[in-house]
Amino acid sequence: MSVFSASRRLALRLATAAAFTAALAACGDNAPTFKGSDISGTQLGRGLELSDYNGKTRQLQDFAGKVVVVFFGFTQCPDVCPTSLAELTEVMKKLGPDADRVQVLLITVDPERDTPEVLKQYVTAFDPRFLGLTGTPDQVKKAAASFKAYYAKAPTKDGNYTMDHTAAFYLLDGKGESRVLANNNIGVDALVHDIQALLKG
Repeated sequence: MSVFSASRRLALRLATAAAFTAALAACGDNAPTFKGSDISGTQLGRGLELSDYNGKTRQLQDFAGKVVVVFFGFTQCPDVCPTSLAELTEVMKKLGPDADRVQVLLITVDPERDTPEVLKQYVTAFDPRFLGLTGTPDQVKKAAASFKAYYAKAPTKDGNYTMDHTAAFYLLDGKGESRVLANNNIGVDALVHDIQALLKG
């Protein structure tokens, strides 16, 4: 074999490898790139079964075709929860007509004090489309466990209590699959980006 044909064969091999790599890269381009953490395949939230503030039992399949944003919190939360819900209100505004294909769910970690009436008044003050979910302490515990979310009572000096809890947004696609975990400080634009990516998918 001549040096020329050997080098030509090597060049051909390299060109084929480059084309293959480019094809793979092109395939990868179809997968959305999220600003939050990609948690596709984790199946978080599969065990969700709680009541909304109207007393209706809710499961993820009720929101098929919509991107679902789940947030764990409670109505007496002094800072993180109202700030996060205010951000989600801004997200809905920025999404425009697409917001009708998004469902925000606040799951209370304080079912003892967050009655359906209290929940309804609280979440709809941010956006009338937001839903608050509650249940028995065991049901809430099961729902939080299905998202691997943490919460616990924290006694206060006045003999009352507040709640420590996971402060993050869980984004699920239209099939009810968990796709993105976003820190509560990720910002409005990043959330809009990730929700739009899931809406396109």
